[in-house]
Amino acid sequence: DIGSQYRSAIFYHSEQQRIAAEKSKKKMDKSGKYSDSIVTEIIPIGSFYKAENYHQDYYRLNKEAPYCQLVIAPKLKKIFN
Repeated sequence: DIGSQYRSAIFYHSEQQRIAAEKSKKKMDKSGKYSDSIVTEIIPIGSFYKAENYHQDYYRLNKEAPYCQLVIAPKLKKIFN
């Protein structure tokens, strides 16, 4: 999946949260753990719309689906290893 609509995001409620998120992102970027820069956006909270039911817990309910195996699982492995 390509495009900003697929990018991860951190939504903050306060300036303190924004600063903490930026600090954490910089620290992880400088750690060298990942070969590419972290592209997670850090943006103020706005309107939030819950996804449709078929999107809820998608990975947990569909771990064997090709999309989960080829796209989601490798991303989770990067985070948790």
